Amino acid sequence: MSKQMWKGSTLMAPVPVMLVTCGDFQKPNIMTAAWTGIVCSDPPMAYVSVRRERLSHALISRTGTFALNLTTKELVKAADFCGVKSGREVDKIKHLGLSVSLGSNLCPLLDQSPVSLECCVVKKLELGVHDMFLAEIVAVHAEADLLDEDGKLHLERAGLIAYSHGDYVELGKTLGTFGYSVRKKERKKECKKEHEKEEKPVRRAAARRPLSKKRRTPKSGR
Repeated sequence: MSKQMWKGSTLMAPVPVMLVTCGDFQKPNIMTAAWTGIVCSDPPMAYVSVRRERLSHALISRTGTFALNLTTKELVKAADFCGVKSGREVDKIKHLGLSVSLGSNLCPLLDQSPVSLECCVVKKLELGVHDMFLAEIVAVHAEADLLDEDGKLHLERAGLIAYSHGDYVELGKTLGTFGYSVRKKERKKECKKEHEKEEKPVRRAAARRPLSKKRRTPKSGR
């Protein structure tokens, strides 16, 4: 495989299409972010990078909170709109017919999103044209319809989307599950061991079985 070398850039794909809500219940705002993700598992932490001139930057800096709302194919048009329009120009939530509810830390959560992550900022890093807000995930809100009878979350039913080099794409075919490559090898080893255990006792029994003495057949008439 032959590759060309280019100068450093943000050419990464796919990336999230995240609807970020911030502000307060009286005047909530929503923006679309691709520069976002998980940075730590314990404590659970996430980040979002926002340009300093954005309204969302000022709101997050003031309240110290924001919510990451997973985006579905039904929200793709809203995500695109929220990525190009400013909250200073239009009330995007009202314009798109969306609605919000208050989270445990008084941060607005998008009702139309299947999963919302409430975040409290712990640090702001000034990087370049963007500032990165590092935050602890203090609560997760999941749509009840995505839970089965055992309480397991099935995100594959949500119709989530991603962003890939200018295109919004829906997540599709499952190619594997976490750890499946290791489990497959382990399963083969287990099957081999079980097969060997079944064979060994039979062979030992055959080796230890004493030779039986030939019994004399009585002659008829005696």
